[in-house]
Amino acid sequence: MPEEKFLSQTYKLESNEETFAHYEAWAETYDEEITANKYAQPERCAAALASYSPTEAIKILDIGCGSGLSGIALKDYGFKNIDGCDFSPAMLEKAKKTDVYQKLFLADINESLGVEAEIYDSISAVGVLAFAHVRTEALREMLRILKHQGLLVIGLNEHYWEGDSVGEKINELAEDGAIEVLFQEYGDHLPEAGIGGWVTVLKKI
Repeated sequence: MPEEKFLSQTYKLESNEETFAHYEAWAETYDEEITANKYAQPERCAAALASYSPTEAIKILDIGCGSGLSGIALKDYGFKNIDGCDFSPAMLEKAKKTDVYQKLFLADINESLGVEAEIYDSISAVGVLAFAHVRTEALREMLRILKHQGLLVIGLNEHYWEGDSVGEKINELAEDGAIEVLFQEYGDHLPEAGIGGWVTVLKKI
C-alpha cells in the first residue's frame, strides 16, 4: 500500500480543479491503492456489458478510463475495439502502457467530448460520475455519441448514486423515452474500504 493514501481524499473534493490536481498526483500509485481495496467495478461492469452485447466486436469508448483498469477488464471479457478518454494526462500515460486501447484522448465530459454523434456501439463509464468530477447531466452527452440501440454501462459508488440522485435521473431518461434500463444491481465497489456500488446497463432508444 502506498505510504500516502489518496482514496480517502477522493470523497472530499469540491471542484473540477481540485479533482484534476488530485488524479494527476495520484496517477503513479493509483493502481496499487485501488486494487489493494479490491476494486470490483471494472470486472462487474465488463461482465454486465458482455451479458447484453450482441458481439465482442463492438466499438467501445471507455470514458474516464483512468489508468486503464476498466479497459483491462473489458479486454478480459473478449472486447478488443476499445478507445479511452480521460481529463488527466498523467492517467492517460498509465492507460497507454496497458496496450488495451486503440485510441486515447484528452476529454472533459463536463464540457463536451468533442466526438461525432452516434459513433460508438457502447460506452463504459466506471467510477466516473462524481460530485466534483463528472456530473450526472453528462449522461446526455454520453447518449449523444452512442449509436441507436447502443449500450451504456455505468459503475458507480453508492455515495454518488444516492447523493447526486443518479438513479432518479436515469429513471427520468427512461420516462422520457431516451433509454431502456436493461440491468441494475447493487454490489461491491471497494469492499476492502467498506464501500458498495451500483452497476447499470442502459440501452439508447
